[in-house]
Amino acid sequence: MMNRVFIVDDDTLTCNLLKTIVEPIFGNVEAFQHPRAFLTLSLNKQDIIILDLMMPDMDGIEVIRHLAEHKSPASLILISGYDSGVLHSAETLALSCGLNVINTFTKPINTEVLTCFLTSLSNRQAQRELVSFNNDKANQGKFDFIPTEQDLREAIDKKQLILYYQPQINMKTECLHGAEVLVRWLHPEFGLIYPDKFIALAEQTGLIEQLSEEVIHLAIKQSVHWQKLNRATRLSINISAQNITSLKLPEQLRMLVKKYEIDPSMIVLELTESALMDSEVTSLDIFTRFRLKGFQLSIDDFGTGYSSLSQLHKIPFTELKIDQSFVTNMKQEKESMAIVETCIMLAHKLNMEAVAEGIEDKETWDLLSAEGCDIAQGYYIARPMPADQFDKWQFNE
Repeated sequence: MMNRVFIVDDDTLTCNLLKTIVEPIFGNVEAFQHPRAFLTLSLNKQDIIILDLMMPDMDGIEVIRHLAEHKSPASLILISGYDSGVLHSAETLALSCGLNVINTFTKPINTEVLTCFLTSLSNRQAQRELVSFNNDKANQGKFDFIPTEQDLREAIDKKQLILYYQPQINMKTECLHGAEVLVRWLHPEFGLIYPDKFIALAEQTGLIEQLSEEVIHLAIKQSVHWQKLNRATRLSINISAQNITSLKLPEQLRMLVKKYEIDPSMIVLELTESALMDSEVTSLDIFTRFRLKGFQLSIDDFGTGYSSLSQLHKIPFTELKIDQSFVTNMKQEKESMAIVETCIMLAHKLNMEAVAEGIEDKETWDLLSAEGCDIAQGYYIARPMPADQFDKWQFNE
């Protein structure tokens, strides 16, 4: 199905300018100066909407509300000449409503940047369609795999879980600092299954404790292997909120690293700040004991929760991991840039290392380096990879 592009803007000159840019790329373009006429359309996943926020008859926020109420599957590009802060708030609102916001632009629009973005978008769409076609041919007769509790239980029991490792780089030395451990499910029929398909299921069914135990065992065994090769690597392991309800966990992990003769400081336990809010007293007990036993602690996705500063004050974290949404947008948004700067400063004031995830290009790396960020992670450095590939990988090779 071909892309349709709908321009919704009350300004005639802007509509004409956008049509001039969009038509050579997508062809099928229609402009609406009155939003109510646009909202009568039936939209599909291939459609793209370029929406102005500041319109007299019906503003862009009202349009966003309508699209959200009707669960619009279309992609959304927001534009505004009013205020960059308002544009950012509108984007946040649309995303929280489940809409697919793919970019934002301030007026006057940089036509070169917009043209490059739309051309790239068109090329990616064509590539996705080709991949989808090839996958459909390869998987005829197969249904999308929706795992059950029994499927996941068998995966754990039959050792179908495997680990991938995403490198983390020291930004000053550009040497390997460590790696984040990411679990994958190697299904005998459906191949590699990503955690978004089974982590929530594990938490809902109570299997998260067994799953986490398997991940920790696999990570420590890999750490032992690397240690024997004189390639000791610090490993960051994600911990679910449900994992910190057991007061026995710190001692269990201490016995495990003692058994394998691993330095506990080579293990970083990552927990999202929102997860800490569920049982503050218990988590404070457990995390303090983790630190007493030599483990490192990381507060993950920092900046997205509601009690960040109080948690940083109470729990002895050694690492602050800046949420990738801020890192990804720091080039385009002064608000995101300010948040990243503040997170780095806060980490250093509290004697923690600042880790930035989601770095996708050199420009973002350079901005973070200039701000004194300590550790970098993201596709610019490397994608997650199996242990054998990690062994051969080198930064900037």
